[in-house]
This record gives sequence, C-alpha cells and structure tokens, in this order.
Amino acid sequence: MGTILTSRMADDKKVVIELMLEYDEYIQLKGHLHNVHVFSEDNVQTKANISQRGRNASTKYFLIPKSMRKNLKFTEETTCHKIELPTRKIFIYVVNKGGI
Repeated sequence: MGTILTSRMADDKKVVIELMLEYDEYIQLKGHLHNVHVFSEDNVQTKANISQRGRNASTKYFLIPKSMRKNLKFTEETTCHKIELPTRKIFIYVVNKGGI
C-alpha cells in the first residue's frame, strides 16, 4: 500500500503529490502512468457481499449494494482490474456513465 509523502497546490487549482509505493504495486501499473486514480481503503464505508452459486460454489458474484443500484442499466461491457496485495485483493470495476 502506498503513502502520500508530500502534497502542494499547483497554479491551475490541481494538487501535486509525491507517492511512495511498494515496488510490486508500481510494477502492477505495467508502465501506465496516465489516468491513475488514488483512493484510500480507510475511506471505504459501504459494505458489499459476494454471492456464491453452482457446484462447490465455483461461481462468485460481486453484488452491488442497494444504496448504489439506483438507475443502473448495463448496456455496455464493464472492465475490471485486480490489484494484488500481500494480505488483500482489490477489484475495481469501471462502467461508462452512458451504460448506467
């Protein structure tokens, strides 16, 4: 997990930050240094569940919490990314606003 070492305001009302990451986390970016989003696990407050179906619970579904389901109409493909950490796996789904 990373840590923000320093932050300062830029001239165009943006914030410049300096991050410190484990090398393995940096490698997971695979050289993609644009369109990077920063979030904190400490800020996550909505509980969610995983449903298991099929023989030996072989199929797993990430359930969208009821509080986030309003006006969802999935008409496009969704992309997913998995971040591997020593003690956790983080799954991030990206849905275009036109698809919801």
